[in-house]
This record gives sequence, structure tokens and C-alpha cells, in this order.
Amino acid sequence: MMDSAPSLVSQKSSDSGLHIQLHPLVLLTISDHITRHAARQQQGPIIGALLGQQNGREISLEHVFECPVTTADNGEVLLPSAWFEERLKQFKDVHKVPSLDLVGWWSAAPTSGPDASHLPIHSQILQDHNESAVFLAFHPSQVQSRIHGAKLPLTIYESVLEGENVAEAAKDMQIDGAEPVLNIRFRELPYSVETEEAEMIGVDTIAQTAVTASRSEITSQGTSAATGQKAAEKEQKSSQAELTQEEEELIANLNTRINAIRTLESRISLIKSYVSSISASESRTAKDDPSTVKLSHPILRNINSLISHLSILSPHEQSTFSTEVLSQNNDVMLVSLLGQMGESVNAMRELGRKSATVQSARQTASARKNPSLAARTFEDELFAHAAVPHGAEAGGMYS
Repeated sequence: MMDSAPSLVSQKSSDSGLHIQLHPLVLLTISDHITRHAARQQQGPIIGALLGQQNGREISLEHVFECPVTTADNGEVLLPSAWFEERLKQFKDVHKVPSLDLVGWWSAAPTSGPDASHLPIHSQILQDHNESAVFLAFHPSQVQSRIHGAKLPLTIYESVLEGENVAEAAKDMQIDGAEPVLNIRFRELPYSVETEEAEMIGVDTIAQTAVTASRSEITSQGTSAATGQKAAEKEQKSSQAELTQEEEELIANLNTRINAIRTLESRISLIKSYVSSISASESRTAKDDPSTVKLSHPILRNINSLISHLSILSPHEQSTFSTEVLSQNNDVMLVSLLGQMGESVNAMRELGRKSATVQSARQTASARKNPSLAARTFEDELFAHAAVPHGAEAGGMYS
């Protein structure tokens, strides 16, 4: 994927009418993938699959996951088919509502566009998964050169089949009836960033984290040389204990959840403070003066219900959290004990049935060995039935 490789971007503009809706989660995941790839000093291409929906002429890019690559015998870089199909099935099972499907893939590419090194994987996806898959080309050179602007350092392409040297191919067709050779070319597609409410919270949190990091970096530059040396030694010691890929992904996932919970808690605290600031005198003034905004009691009740159900988010209320954990633990243990009790009852019932069968078999074997004992047993049964007051039937049996 060198800049010197010939580009496969078509000179014609797209006429398919497709429009791409790009979600921030895709950008965040791609950025995280590239950052980890650079931090670990890994070699090889950076490949990822794009999941989304296609509604008419609009394609949404909502999720992305990274993919390993394998090298074929001819040197082409391809996706491992078995692994890719299994991972794609897992993501489809998770994202059923709404139902997501494979709509394309992404990789790093020069600003001139995709080249021949991208064709094997793109052809593989077109043949095995989606005939209209799009390609998202991320341009690391624009990030490294720190080119700031309104446009993101990426381009989205669609693939089309175009004839090479159409005029010469037409002459060849007139001579020997051969058809022109069609090659895959890429055409740029327009896109827009589509942000949902949950993604807005995540982007806002990341922006605040970036601002905090920049401020701390400026502050750290003004420290003394001794402090910088100590920090360097500490960083060197911490870098010796390298984390695995699974551990880094787990830490990143936990940090994301912690930031989401903190953001949610701040929003809830803001709502709670607003509700607390409303006094009875203000509500009476709102009733007397029709020009003022009247309070919506249903909304206030909903806010109160929401706050009362989210008390476990407050770190200082450890008793409430412990009560909830203990309650859930008791429920799980109760269900487990009920299951064990049912198994014990079934085992006792099976034991009684087997004991009755064995006892009956023993009595039958004893009767065959000792006929007088069998006759005595039969007479005992007759007397036992005669002793029961069954009326005429009992008397007839006794006579």
C-alpha cells in the first residue's frame, strides 16, 4: 500500500446515487485499531469489516471489527474464510435489532486511492458476501501531516467494472469477436456523519478527555527536570510489564463503561438539582400568573421515578448497592436450591420404584423355592382381606 502504486480510482464520477451515513462509532473503532497497531509496532496491513444497513440508495456504516489476514501461495493478502464467517455470524447474532449485515470493509490507503494490493480482499468480499460492498479508505498521511480541516482523513468508494482501453477493445471485437476486458475500478461516494443520542454522549466524553489530556500535557511541560526524569523512569518500568491484546481490550471496554456511567450520573444529578430547586412558592406563582411557564406534573413524576430507580449509581450509597446485590444473590441461590430439591425428589422416586421391583423379584424367587411358604402367604392374604368389613364379599371369601 505504497503511494507509488498505481491508483485504481476511476476518472468518472459515481452515478449510482448511493449515499453513505457514517456513524462516529466506526471512526472511534478505526482510530483505536490504528493506535494499537502503531503502539505495538505490528507489521502488515490493517483490515476491518464494516457492518450496517442498506435501505434503498442509503447505506449506513454503524459497527466495525478488525480482521486478521493470511497470505496465499501467490502472495496475495486474503481474509481467513472460516474465521471471518464465524466472527461475522457472531456479530449478526448480537446485532439483531436492528438487523445488521456486512456492507463493506476498510483499510489504510494513500490519498490517491486504493491500489492493486486492495483488490484480493475486495474481490473476496464481493464474491462470498456482498456484491455491492463499499470500501472505506483511511489516509494516515493526512493525520501524520497534521492537516486540520473540515474533511475527515478518509474516503469511501464503491466498486464498478470498467473496460480498459475501450477504443482498442472495440477494434479487437470487430476483428475476432472478442469481448473487452473489464476491471474493477473505484468511484468516490458522498457521505455524511450520522450521530445517535448514545454516540453523542460518547463523543462528548472523548472530547472532554482530550481537552483534559492536552491541559495536563501543557502543565507537565512546565515541571522540573527531576520530575520529568522520575516520570520517565516510572514509564519505563510500567512499559516493561506489557499487556496482552485481550487485557488491553478489556481495559478499554471498562474505561468506556466507566465514562458512560459518569456521564449518565452527571446528567441525572443535573435533573435532580433542577427538581430540588423548584419550591412550592414558585409553583403557586406559576398558578397565579398565567404568563409564566406552568409545571408539568407528569414529567416531574417521571423524573422522580427515574431518580429513585437509579440510586445504585451513586458511589456513596454503598448500603443500597449491597442490598441489591444481596437480593439478587438470594434469588439465584433460591432458584438453585429449588432445582436441587426437584432432582432429589426425582431420585427418591426412582429409588422407591427400583426398591419395589427388587422386593417383588425376591418374593417371587422365594415362592418358587418354598411352595409351602407361598401357600401360607396366600392364606395370610385371604385372612387379611376377610378381616376387612367388605360385607357380602368379605363373607363369601371367608366361607
